[in-house]
Amino acid sequence: MIKQTLGCVVLLAAMGGGLLQAHHSLAGVYDMKAEKELSGTVATVKFVNPHGSMSIMVKNDTGGGETEWVFTLGSATALAGKQVGKTGPNALHVGDEIKVKCIPAKDGHPLGFLKSITYPDGHVIVVSGGGPND
Repeated sequence: MIKQTLGCVVLLAAMGGGLLQAHHSLAGVYDMKAEKELSGTVATVKFVNPHGSMSIMVKNDTGGGETEWVFTLGSATALAGKQVGKTGPNALHVGDEIKVKCIPAKDGHPLGFLKSITYPDGHVIVVSGGGPND
């Protein structure tokens, strides 16, 4: 009985570890060999765990209109360590004009994993190195 219980615990731990690793892999969604730079206006920003999110409205190159780009951020804890949050020297708010660098989605949708933010005053905060398991 103890062997069976221990075997189940080991199996569940191994399965859980695989799921956790898959959850954190960027390579499944994003084109890890590409980088995109965009300028726009912050539309939404959420500082939550396990991953925050932000969207910006980017003016279309071909005529009028805008496209909303949605970005996955690091955790609220990691962002706070870089002083990126609702308050402080690197605060982000709806309406802010910013530039971002991101790893774009493989399928061409307006999605990205955020690498850096350039604020209107020119200072840059690197949010992620863009590694495959960030």
